[in-house]
Amino acid sequence: MWVLVLAAGAGLGYSDIKMKRVVIGRHHGTQSTSLQRYREYVDPTLLDELRDLAGALRNVRICHINSTAAGGGVAELLWREVPLLEDLGLHVHWRIIRGAKEFFDVTKGFHNALQGSPYDLTPAIRELYLRHNQEAADVFTDDYDVYIVHDPQPAALCHFRRRSGERWIWRSHIDTSSPNAEVWRFLRPFVQEHDAVVFTAREFVPPELTVPRLAFIAPAIDPLSTKNMPIPSELCRRVMTDLGVDPGHPVILQVSRFDPWKDPLGVIHAYRLVRQDIPDLQLVLIGALAGDDPQGWSMLEQVNEIAATDSNILVFTNMTGIGNMEVNVFQRGCDVVVQKSLKEGFGLVVSEALWKGKSVVAGDTAGIRMQIPSAYQQFLVDTVEGCAQKIAALLGDAATREAFGEAGRCHVRQRFLLPRLALDDLRLIGNLIGVTRS
Repeated sequence: MWVLVLAAGAGLGYSDIKMKRVVIGRHHGTQSTSLQRYREYVDPTLLDELRDLAGALRNVRICHINSTAAGGGVAELLWREVPLLEDLGLHVHWRIIRGAKEFFDVTKGFHNALQGSPYDLTPAIRELYLRHNQEAADVFTDDYDVYIVHDPQPAALCHFRRRSGERWIWRSHIDTSSPNAEVWRFLRPFVQEHDAVVFTAREFVPPELTVPRLAFIAPAIDPLSTKNMPIPSELCRRVMTDLGVDPGHPVILQVSRFDPWKDPLGVIHAYRLVRQDIPDLQLVLIGALAGDDPQGWSMLEQVNEIAATDSNILVFTNMTGIGNMEVNVFQRGCDVVVQKSLKEGFGLVVSEALWKGKSVVAGDTAGIRMQIPSAYQQFLVDTVEGCAQKIAALLGDAATREAFGEAGRCHVRQRFLLPRLALDDLRLIGNLIGVTRS
């Protein structure tokens, strides 16, 4: 299986083109074999519709565009969805725009501003952002029928690159319900040049957006990935012990980027409150660092400074050899999962934890709320104190933890598995180009 990744040098363009081979274990059979493996998890009629629609779109050239190949939820989605669609016989490529640190400083600022943070949008910043998008567009020579552009980094590509007959989709993965007004006024004209705009939830539609088509498509996890595949509990205990966790004491876990919106400092504060009553409690923080998120390094430094004073706090990153398998191990081996996001576009780690039968204490945000079964939404929290209270309650009630986990796994099975995401995306593409399944 081949995924086309275009990397750049110092600038944002595609000057240094490389073909990268991506080996993904499950994508080596026929389409029927690949889809067959999902039949124990997904309604067979959904898989049949997915296969039929892929057949109708077989001659359509599709290109996903984002800004990083690793370290974030968008990259994680594309690593799983692109090969699945290719297995279905579709012509799908994934391209990455890369830039110098100054560009990603700007786009990280845009990301935060679209979630409501203040931002000083100077003329120089506007010029830098548009110049880099134009440079990327100028060297983008291949032709596709449908482009799916993810998040703010490449949002102006359509403006500089669009050709007759193409269809462009802008896919927002963040909570844009109350964006910084100045930044949104700047980006909105470029977003509105797309044929369709996709949000995770209806609540995320920003003000005064006018586009031909709006769609609401939630992300999803792949139950066949190494991050979500079954692992024996004994193996989880052994691996966690090797990595410094005491298996005889309770463990809470947060897996997320080191980002202020994920509030790792608030998680540490909540852990300290719980530890007043459960002194042997352990906190594990696992975070990914991405090339398009320079802010993450600063946050990691703050977390590490605190962890250095507390042997019961363990911090791991993708830069220290922690990969999807280890994340899977910790999610299965911990007692309670935490995701104390202050804003959240979705948060794949919530569905990952629920899929593994774990209870979750999480920030009360629209992106997370849709993932939590209605009977357990009392475990959504707004404060550090509330977070600590709910963690303590779950740690003291094994029956509730088990029931929550069972309900969560069923909820994820019905709504948040990869074939459903692939089908929703193909339905939108089919509608845009006037192709439906036979």
